[in-house]
Amino acid sequence: MQLSNRSNQATLSASSTQTAEVPFTLQDVKAAIPAHCFEPSVWKSLSYFFIDISIIAGFYFIAYKLDSWLFFPIFWVMQGTMFWALFVVGHDCGHGSFSKIKWLNNLIGHLSHVPLLVPYHGWRISHRTHHANTGNIDTDESWYPVTETKFNLMPWYEKLFRFYLPLLAYPIYLFRRSPGRQGSHFLPSSPLFKPSEKWDVITSTSLFIAMVGFLGFLTYQFGWVFLVKYYLMPHLVFVIWLDLVTYLHHSEADLPWYRGEDWNFLKGALSTIDRDYGFINPIHHDIGTHVAHHIFLSIPHYHLKTATEAIKPLLGDYYRFSNKPIWKSFIQSYWACHFVPDTGSKVYYQSGWNSNKTVD
Repeated sequence: MQLSNRSNQATLSASSTQTAEVPFTLQDVKAAIPAHCFEPSVWKSLSYFFIDISIIAGFYFIAYKLDSWLFFPIFWVMQGTMFWALFVVGHDCGHGSFSKIKWLNNLIGHLSHVPLLVPYHGWRISHRTHHANTGNIDTDESWYPVTETKFNLMPWYEKLFRFYLPLLAYPIYLFRRSPGRQGSHFLPSSPLFKPSEKWDVITSTSLFIAMVGFLGFLTYQFGWVFLVKYYLMPHLVFVIWLDLVTYLHHSEADLPWYRGEDWNFLKGALSTIDRDYGFINPIHHDIGTHVAHHIFLSIPHYHLKTATEAIKPLLGDYYRFSNKPIWKSFIQSYWACHFVPDTGSKVYYQSGWNSNKTVD
């Protein structure tokens, strides 16, 4: 998420003095990365946005012309994947790595996210919280673990979407956040937001409502089948992609989670993993290069591979990468990553499937 220069400097300073278990500092990591990696290009960033929009428009044209139920399932997968790619462009906007122009980041961020029913500013702010607290059991925002006690006390409906249907959880998260965290991404009064962010939240929520109204108008004009064929099914694929990728960034049995003073920004940022999505990598803008992204938010997505290669020798075993097939990684994490122990300053996921306690 986009952080102020003052916040970045404070994080940099604090992390440099609190990394007793890590044999390098944040400054060491930054020095290993070529300087140009931190410089976004407005025209290059815009080119990714317009290419994604053009492909999406092209898929709609083809689907409309063919109007074949034999083609629609293929269309849903392709278009939903492009929706996810467009979200990633807005993700750069939220981090300020799309450009150094705030109004342009907000404009393209809304144009990328509102059509996907994502409240740009609401998401941007909560995602900022996630990045500032990655790997912290108590304060992380995205796919953080629950304790064993919390796991055993969770009602069936929370377990349903958190552990049984994790790839459909995102829309619920927008309205309700995660277990143990209260607040909506749509309400300025939510504990997610500061009073100074009120109008940002209102703006994004209003645009979200306008998009819902537009979809309602299309449904009124053309019927439910039209909406399902051309929007709801691609949107479902998009939600699955979003949940899958974010889940796999932070859910792995050997990724540590921290409590209390044992946590600091750098250790938390290193507590994530890069994934190889095969031929999908360039389509969704190499979002699998996640470790470098968590260490330095200001690196545009098109420089992350270069930055990753530059820091790998320095990070050594602290750099985590998996080239296992994505489906296998998901199944393994699905079975292994449910809760962490109630105590301990550095802990790892455990499996609820292996617990003697029944799962409601």
